[in-house]
Amino acid sequence: GERQLRRLFREHLGASPVAVAQTRRILLAKQLIHETRLPMTEVAFAAGFGSIRRFNETFLSLFGRAPSNLRRLGGPDIAAAAEGEFSLLLRYQPPYDWPAMIEFLRRRAIPGVESVVEQCYSRTMELDGVHGSVSVTPALSNALRARICFPNLSSLPIIIARLRRVFDLAADPRSICAHLAKDSTLAPLIVKRPGLRVPGAWDGFELAIRAVLGQQITVASAVPLAGRLVAAHGVPITSADRHLTHVFPTPNVLAIADLTALGLPKSRAATLSAVATAAVADPDLFGATRSLEEAVRRLRAIRGIGEWT
Repeated sequence: GERQLRRLFREHLGASPVAVAQTRRILLAKQLIHETRLPMTEVAFAAGFGSIRRFNETFLSLFGRAPSNLRRLGGPDIAAAAEGEFSLLLRYQPPYDWPAMIEFLRRRAIPGVESVVEQCYSRTMELDGVHGSVSVTPALSNALRARICFPNLSSLPIIIARLRRVFDLAADPRSICAHLAKDSTLAPLIVKRPGLRVPGAWDGFELAIRAVLGQQITVASAVPLAGRLVAAHGVPITSADRHLTHVFPTPNVLAIADLTALGLPKSRAATLSAVATAAVADPDLFGATRSLEEAVRRLRAIRGIGEWT
């Protein structure tokens, strides 16, 4: 309940949930002021504030100066970007095995939706019916640089959260390695490969479709199948990146599509349809509100989803 949540926040963080959320918003706004040339109005809404007045009041109370004054204090000379485009840094605790991460993503990139060119990962996205794209490259000072092209700035916190999940940026590798190194088998492996991260998923439904496509075949064989699915049922978009041509199909589209035309076995096409139908019936099917055990039980209730999946 709400009372328990507030008590735990006070006990462990010394602040209320509202205060923590407000601090996160203001820190994102501060980063946008330093790293972009977005107008202050757009900074406020991108950081999650409902009004400019509230944004200015909160900024004054925490930093003792107006947001515009902070930008005038200086910072890096940032080149102006096209409307709806900007870049910012996503920081992490070192070490970070970037080559392992980018190779994992390269081998699994869905044609039309994702691409990996040299050291740059790019993908399309759809949030609340709005389309855009993002690209991520390594940067200096223990950070990745995200270049975001998306017209709805209020979705920025969601985009950042998803990117941090995909690249596992919240991990604390030193404490993880210290714990795992207690095992005699793991200890020498950790020394050889410092900074390994667990790649995450941009979207739960997209990952579920990948998993079904990959049943009984290799990763290399599943990727072209995913590309055919996207080309047939994804929404075409215009992008400066020639590799990015579509957004991944939504559950509503795949639930009613004839997927046997993709050259899939009938049983696998039926499973794809069943997953899409389940996602339409339960929009929170891949949300974080269930425990792992509950989520597994719910997914295994879908026809064609078994222990391996």
